[in-house]
This record gives sequence, C-alpha cells and structure tokens, in this order.
Amino acid sequence: MEINDLTPAEARVWRAFATGEAVDFRSAEDEDAADGATWGAERTVRASVLRALLLAGPQREGETAALHLAGARVTGPLELQYATVDHPVRLRHCHFDDAPRLYAARLRELNLSESVLPGLISHAVRVDGVLRLTRTRFGGMVRLGGAEVTGSLYLEGARIDAPDAEGPVLQLNQASLGADLWAPGLHTSGQTRLTGASVAGTLNLKDAVLDAPGGAALDAQGLSAGSGVTATCLRARGRLDFRGARIPGTLDLAHARLSCPGDTALRASSCVIGELWLFRGERVEGALKLRRSQIDKLTLAPDMVPDEVYLSDLTYTALLPHVPAAQRLPALERDGDGYVPYAYEQLSAAYRRIGDDDAARLVQLAKQRRHRRTLPWYGRAWGLLQDAAVGYGFRPLRAGGWLLSLLAVGSVAYGLHHPPPLKPAESPDFSPVFYTLDLLLPVISFGQENAFAPEGGYQTLSYVLIIMGWILATTVIAGVTRTVSRQ
Repeated sequence: MEINDLTPAEARVWRAFATGEAVDFRSAEDEDAADGATWGAERTVRASVLRALLLAGPQREGETAALHLAGARVTGPLELQYATVDHPVRLRHCHFDDAPRLYAARLRELNLSESVLPGLISHAVRVDGVLRLTRTRFGGMVRLGGAEVTGSLYLEGARIDAPDAEGPVLQLNQASLGADLWAPGLHTSGQTRLTGASVAGTLNLKDAVLDAPGGAALDAQGLSAGSGVTATCLRARGRLDFRGARIPGTLDLAHARLSCPGDTALRASSCVIGELWLFRGERVEGALKLRRSQIDKLTLAPDMVPDEVYLSDLTYTALLPHVPAAQRLPALERDGDGYVPYAYEQLSAAYRRIGDDDAARLVQLAKQRRHRRTLPWYGRAWGLLQDAAVGYGFRPLRAGGWLLSLLAVGSVAYGLHHPPPLKPAESPDFSPVFYTLDLLLPVISFGQENAFAPEGGYQTLSYVLIIMGWILATTVIAGVTRTVSRQ
C-alpha cells in the first residue's frame, strides 16, 4: 500500500508506526467510543490499512515499530487470520464497525481497552504477552476458544451484550493462560464458557455480573486454576457450573448472590478444591450440588444453604463457621439423594476434630433417626424403642432413668405386698429392692427371684419387669456396640 493512497488520518498513523509513536484522535479524555459511528473522516482509519501496517509496515533502524492508536473509527473487518504480527497492537478508545478476525493469529501484544466492538473472532489466537480488554464493550460474541496467552487476560469492567447470540457470548473453552484471568466487574448478558480452560494464576470475577437466566451463566467444567477463583460479590442469574474443576486455592463466593430458581444454582461436583467459601451472602436460589468433591476447608453459612442440596460422597476436613449441629442437620434432611449416611459421618467427624463431642453425638443420633424412616414397620418399631430407651446409645443416662423408675415401681409394689416364699424354711429375708433388681437385670442374680412367687396382679407386674429388663439390656448393648464399632 502506498502512502499516497491514504487519507490524512491514515497517513498520520502510517508515519507514527515506524517509531511506535502514539496517535490520539480524541478531543477529550472522557470521550465515549460508543459514539464512534458519528466520527468523521478526520479520525477514520480503514482496517485494511492497519492490516498492511502490521504485516509489512515501515520500520526504522534502532526503533521498535508498534501500532499505538486511540480515538479512531476503524471501518471494515481487521483480517489477520493465521497471520504473525511481531509488533505490539494497541487500539484503545476505538470504535470498530466490524468484528476483528484474528483466528489462529500470533500476536506479540493486543490491547483493545475502552474500545467498542460488535464482537471478536479470535479462536486459537496466540498472544506472546498480555491480552487487554479492560472496559471494552462488545455488541456480539467474544470468541477466544482455544486461545493461548502467555501472560494475563484482562477483562475488568468489560461488557458483553449479545442478545441474539447462538451460544456463549464469551468463549474461553480450552483456553490456556500463563498468568491470570483478571475480570473484576465483568458484565455478560449470556453464557460465559470456560470449559477445560487452564489459568496458571488467579481467576478474578469479583463484582462480576453474569446474566443468563434459565441457562448456564458460567460453564467452567474441567477448569484448572493454578491459584484460586475470586468471585466475591458475584451476581449470577443462571447456573454456575464448576464440575470437575481443580482449584488448589480458594473458590471464594463470599457475599455472592446466586440465583437459578427451579434449576441448579451452583454445581461443584467431582471437584478438588482447597477452600470453598460460601458465606455472608444471600440465600442461594436453586439447588446446591457438591457430590463427590474433595474440599480441605468448607466455609458454608447455614443461612445460605438452599432448600435442595446434593452432598453424597462429599469429603471435607474442616467445616466453618462452627455452629450448633441443629443448624447443620436440616441441610442433610433436604438432600435430594435421600438418606445419605456418609453426609452424616462427615459432619460428625468435623465436629469431633474440633472437640465438640456433644454435637458429634447429636449428628449420629439424627443419622439413626433418619435411617429409621427407611426401614419396614418392624424395623421402625424397634428403632423407636431404642430411641426412647437409650437414644440409640447416644443417651445412655436414659437407661439409668428407666431402670430407676422401674425399680421404684417394683420396690413400692412388692414392699406393700410381699410375695409368698416358695420354701418358707429355706427362703432368705425378703427385700423388695433386690427382688425387683433380680427381675430387671437378666444376668445378675441376688437369690430373690427364685425364692418368692408373686400372685395375681403382682405376678403380671413381675413379667412386665422381666420383659422391660431384657429390652433395656438389649438396647444398651446395641448402643454400646454401635459406639464402639464407630470408634
């Protein structure tokens, strides 16, 4: 392309390229690039001119050529498919009439911050440096699937509004980032896809707004984050899906608002996570699924737990905040998988690790009561009896209370009416207390039961005491056995 074929604005950009000089067409620093469609020829540059510069532009010895342009209207599509660009590309505060096409291109640096574009087609692009889309506004899909960025990808304050998009509006599936995905304040209307993406550093979605009601607001299945995911104060309408993610640091959803009524609000199943923070936010609207995940420290506020949870095979070492077991148990009762014994065992173990044995016993008691509802009628009847007698072994003092009550009844009854001896000449002195104990205790004998024979109603009372003694002994043994086997 000859310089004589260029407009004055284009010629200015052409001359500045060889030395990397910045060209700024803006008349004010606070100018809005959204008004770029009204800008005149004095600040309009054809995309074909930019392409010619980047592929075969003039260079000056001893200088670093670069495209550094601000406040321009770029007309026509910027076609750089499969191209290799060795110069930094900075197109800030610009207005693009057409979406740039960078499919499989190799760039040294790309900066489109504060610009307005109808979209971006950059599948499999490679950037040997950083890719900056800070506060960039897109009216269509941003396609970065399979992108490879050796540095960070900056999307802070970016907006992507693509109401007619057929598919995710932000595609970063299978992308590989050598540092961070920095996107605090990101606003998307449509799905954000990060399936299979690899982020060597931190994924930052603090204060982001992900809006995809009825679908997946964030699809991050198989995500690998080298550090952690910061999503403090995130607002998501639609499903957050981290299934199969590997996050050695923290998945921080503190102060977040997750809403997907009638569907899954957060799925973090089959994940390996260092810490999961879900607290100080509004109650989750939609199901919470943490099946088969391994979490070192789970910080889950009871008031954020929704009506529907799925916790089967969830493993965690520590559970915060430390609250009474009565506040944790309702979530296990609402498990969509039904009765999940392992969930109770995990909760009980978490309490035991911090020395709260009373809470651990309460969880175990709740587990037995929940299990009882799954049994046939005779199993439920026996379970009710064990619960009433000794609280399935977790309320051993109840057995003592029953024993003392029955002992008092028998002692008073037989103290007022001594049963006649079987062999008066050989019988020991009658003791109503030890006689009652002989009836109640199946193994121990004080020699009273075999020496006296009650009659009438007192004989019926003796049968009742014998039966109750066996029931108490059996339930106590069952409870002790259960406790010992658990320890």
